[in-house]
Amino acid sequence: MSGAQKFVYRFGAGKADGSAEMRELLGGKGANLAEMSNLGLPVPPGFTITTEVCNGYYANGKKMPEGLVDQVEESVRYIGQTVGAMLGDATNPLLVSVRSGSRASMPGMMDTILNLGLNDETVEGLAIRSGDRRFAYDSYRRFIQMYSNVVLDVKHENFEEILEYYKHQNGYDLDTDITADDWRTLIEQYKAVVQRKLGKPFPQNIEEQLWGAISAVFDSWNNARAIKYRELNHIPESWGTAVNVQAMVFGNRGDTSATGVAFTRNPSTGDGRLYGEFLVNAQGEDVVAGIRTPQNITEVARVEAGSDKPSLETVMPEAFKEFVAICHTLENHYRDMQDIEFTIQEGKLWMLQCRNGKRTTPAALRIAVDMANEGLISREDAISRIEAAQLDQLLHPTIDPKAKRNILTIGLPASPGAASGEIVFSPDDAEKLKALGKSVILVRNETSPEDIHGMHAAAGILTARGGMTSHAAVVARGMGRPCVSGASALRINAELKTVTASGVTLKEGDIITIDGSTGQVIQGEVAMRQPELTGDFAKLMEWADVVRRMKVRTNADTPRDAEQARKFGAEGIGLCRTEHMFFDTDRIMAMREMIVATDTEGRRTALAKILPMQRQDFIELFEIMQGLPVTIRLLDPPLHEFLPHGHTEIVELAQSLDIDPATLRARVNQLTEQNPMLGHRGCRLAITYPEIAEMQAAAIFEAAVEAGKRTGKPVVPEIMVPLIATKKELDIIKDIIVRVANDVQLATATKIDYQVGTMIELPRAALRAGEIAETAEFFSFGTNDLTQTTYGISRDDSGAFLGDYLKAGIYSADPFVSIDTVGVGELVKLASERGRATRDKLKLGICGEHGGDPASIAFCETIGLDYVSCSPFRVPVARLAAAQAAIASKKASNRKLEDR
Repeated sequence: MSGAQKFVYRFGAGKADGSAEMRELLGGKGANLAEMSNLGLPVPPGFTITTEVCNGYYANGKKMPEGLVDQVEESVRYIGQTVGAMLGDATNPLLVSVRSGSRASMPGMMDTILNLGLNDETVEGLAIRSGDRRFAYDSYRRFIQMYSNVVLDVKHENFEEILEYYKHQNGYDLDTDITADDWRTLIEQYKAVVQRKLGKPFPQNIEEQLWGAISAVFDSWNNARAIKYRELNHIPESWGTAVNVQAMVFGNRGDTSATGVAFTRNPSTGDGRLYGEFLVNAQGEDVVAGIRTPQNITEVARVEAGSDKPSLETVMPEAFKEFVAICHTLENHYRDMQDIEFTIQEGKLWMLQCRNGKRTTPAALRIAVDMANEGLISREDAISRIEAAQLDQLLHPTIDPKAKRNILTIGLPASPGAASGEIVFSPDDAEKLKALGKSVILVRNETSPEDIHGMHAAAGILTARGGMTSHAAVVARGMGRPCVSGASALRINAELKTVTASGVTLKEGDIITIDGSTGQVIQGEVAMRQPELTGDFAKLMEWADVVRRMKVRTNADTPRDAEQARKFGAEGIGLCRTEHMFFDTDRIMAMREMIVATDTEGRRTALAKILPMQRQDFIELFEIMQGLPVTIRLLDPPLHEFLPHGHTEIVELAQSLDIDPATLRARVNQLTEQNPMLGHRGCRLAITYPEIAEMQAAAIFEAAVEAGKRTGKPVVPEIMVPLIATKKELDIIKDIIVRVANDVQLATATKIDYQVGTMIELPRAALRAGEIAETAEFFSFGTNDLTQTTYGISRDDSGAFLGDYLKAGIYSADPFVSIDTVGVGELVKLASERGRATRDKLKLGICGEHGGDPASIAFCETIGLDYVSCSPFRVPVARLAAAQAAIASKKASNRKLEDR
């Protein structure tokens, strides 16, 4: 950094160097203090040290840049001149606060120091000048405690113990009972603690105090809680924090002084009334510390709370009236609900902070809709205000926030919602207990497609292995089941039917609760809250549907999934995985007969048993979708997944099929692959066993004819061939599909409209998309497998190292959760362009897990996909995200036009 660079920006006295638009440089707090000053609001004067200084501080081995000291000293003098005091002056001391301020709100994560500027001399000057010795010494003891904790690393518990003991010895109940002489006694004890802990006295040099505080705030950018908060909220470390140094105003100057925190609307419900708390004769930390019970700001709130403590409206009516007017000004100016900190010093109101307030998802919906109806924001603004992923909270039962949680371990929050139930270790047991009316949690090391019936029966799923896009996670989200995956601390003994975590061993039948929104695994049953889809939710969805360009379909394999998705506004099925239909108890045996058959005729005989069942599946889906598009993927997984692998199970199946166990074992061994994800699966099955594709095509077309008759609405099935790498593969399989379609049309005397397309999930298919589009009438990007095959990593096993990659900054996000736009996304973009160059009306969609991820949906909008498809419970998320993407795209286009 050069010495000429501007490091410090001043504010106060009705003017400021900065503004609200300078959040990146000044942080949120500094930008808003500048903005409030520019609005002429009563803001104590101060200055902001920029976020660039923070980054330079870390880059230079925690050294301050050259030139900063001079700029800070000049700005400290500016504060002193504005308020008529001087930092360090023994007779007229200036006191300042030193606070953090990232561009993203991080409440409570970083450090603050109040009352800086006091020492053994200046405290006497403050006492004389204020005429209130108790106030002066109360402020000094607060400063010693806070500075010692934040800067000197002497834990605040040391001081709290002294204070509580002193109050007990002297019969005091509250801090406000303590006299000036008491505080002087306690201050000496506080200083003795510092001397004992550090081997040196509490610093009396005011300049040393100031730079210690500034350094401590920068240091707190990388304290453990700030790092964790950034990780949870996707805040980059590179943003850094600003430091705000501001003249102190005092809410602890007696009964005409107070301090408080308020929201311009209720952050829990969204109710459009002032909401907040305050304390008389207190400083800011007292309100949130819980030592004293805060009072309500408004009289209405006091009455509703049944409090006998007077409201601010009653105690200080003039200050209250001014505060209400300022709240209206700020909300109208920022056009959002504001979180405000204020202090009243001897009747004079001062504004210390404002920021867009954090709120619950129901409150966010209500505030957005209300503000749009009030004309404060547009409908497009309302749509953009809601974080799409938050809608998940509204669609599943959740744990009551007040409930006690006995947490056993924490895994990955793989599918949102919460559930309690008895532990079961096998899918069969889950199904049996469900039939008896019991709620169960299926606990497995990992799940596979053959567990599908148990997963469907379970109230929730818990796995020790697997990531956010493992089989368990993907299927659970599709079913709307809460799931915690990758809980690696679990030790599961399926044979003994026990699971151990945190030294606690639970057995089958014991109750646990899983929270799929946090990844917590909790011992025992925990109270739940049921989802409520309010009128605000429906209204916002209605507005979003008008704005969005992309359609939103669902991934659905069962009538239950399809019906749920339609309730959530799905506009068709973008992926029906037919293999899930084969695992049902009444058809798995026929599937196994087909697999062990030694010739084509034997396979056809077995498939003939499955055809009517599969046809009925499709009829039900077509009827539910009422003429909306339905994309059906032909059989995808390798055949060994349908067969047992344990000795006992093989013997039992061999007896059921009336074949020699050795023959069956040989067939299992023959089908088992070293790397089945890249093995004999997808279109390769149809090349080797065309009779499978024939049966599925017949079931689809016969179902389309029957459903069309029943509903009176034409059914246009879209048949998707998976894992295509070459045009020739698709040509061969499409010929089969067309032949079967012609046979069904001839037999039923019914014209069937249909499309044949492919799932682009291999890099080669993306590269050769122009050629493949000569045969394919649509592309659906299977980005789960496309990510696997592009990166060369397994989504089921990557959980073991992905966390390390994210921490090291190798990946900015889990590529299985949010699409890698510059790698995998580049292939999607390339395939779209090449495909449409061949077939300009080529329909393009995405059906991997990324179809429900807002960031990935935004990418899909930029490259012009026609639709996204996601699990039923992600449909509202996708609808909102697609609308937000359309709005962002329109704004970007307008900016380009303006720049020309």
